[in-house]
Amino acid sequence: MPFVKSNAPANTGPARRDMGADVAHLQSGDLETRWNAARALGGCAEAVPALAAALAAEHAPQVREALATALLRVGNEASVAALIPHIRSPDAALRAIAIEALQALPDATRPFMQRLLADDDMDVRILALELLRGMPAAEATRLACGVLEREQHPNVCAAAIDVLAETGTPVAVPVLRACASRFAGTPFIPFAVSAAIARISAES
Repeated sequence: MPFVKSNAPANTGPARRDMGADVAHLQSGDLETRWNAARALGGCAEAVPALAAALAAEHAPQVREALATALLRVGNEASVAALIPHIRSPDAALRAIAIEALQALPDATRPFMQRLLADDDMDVRILALELLRGMPAAEATRLACGVLEREQHPNVCAAAIDVLAETGTPVAVPVLRACASRFAGTPFIPFAVSAAIARISAES
């Protein structure tokens, strides 16, 4: 189920009287109790450290989603910082939850993007490119083009090209052509570039 960002502001005022109980319930051995606690803490900025710790330890899919949604409802840089480590998780389901939540928080995620797109781990760079899909077209284009200009791995370039095919503006066309020339010996790159340029041209 896709995450929907709440328009309600995060609870940054005095801690709720029952927050301590809800935080304690995140450690319960009962799945429904943990799920209810995660839902109750949604949007509570003071609970971000507890929600982050719980998400790192949780294995039940429905509780993970409730925890990620709670962090999403806070929507600040602290909640993004709690979600980003899970991009590296060997658990594909947890990676997907983190990516989906982060895609819904483009403004709070923006300060982390340069570091993620330059990460030493190729898989992290590829997953970070997925976050651009939730950003304004001009910003996504700028960041994806920056990746194409410096990236040496064709798979990462292919991911950036795919993002540009969906969100790119005409500014990306010269960068795409340069990438196709640089990877002329890797047939799928020039093919992907041609498709991306055709889509950008059609939409502009």
